[in-house]
Amino acid sequence: MSLEIKLTVNGNSHTADLEPTTALVDFLRDTLGYKGGKRCCNTGECGACTIIMDGKPVNSCVVLGADAAGTDVVTVEGIAEGDELHPVQQAFIDTGAVQCGYCTPGFIVSLKALLDRTKNPTAEAVEEAISGNICRCTGYTKIFDAVELAAKRMA
Repeated sequence: MSLEIKLTVNGNSHTADLEPTTALVDFLRDTLGYKGGKRCCNTGECGACTIIMDGKPVNSCVVLGADAAGTDVVTVEGIAEGDELHPVQQAFIDTGAVQCGYCTPGFIVSLKALLDRTKNPTAEAVEEAISGNICRCTGYTKIFDAVELAAKRMA
């Protein structure tokens, strides 16, 4: 039995059928084609699948697609303004905060959500904002540099 859901993703309205047990990450990737968020841990621990749902960062691997009905979702694909990268995206490039890149979309989404609500975050606020994101490559220093640079550019 499939369910019909309606939601907004990156400003675009979508109506689609999905199985009741389909995770939001799979619905976004496989049905709607938003491939930025990755399925990794499947338990909400790593942050590779982070999206913004109704203004809050969420691990989409632990949310059922049906539970996203009626919500406003932003994926990493929806953060840029046309061809112009969001300041967080550009700062990741400029500071070299990207290594293998697998976790990068989740970090960018989490940090965008932070900067949406806090224009000049403290190091503690940044640490809290990315506490649900894991990177095995960078050691996090350059990620902190990137959010500091993005905050300055957005001020």
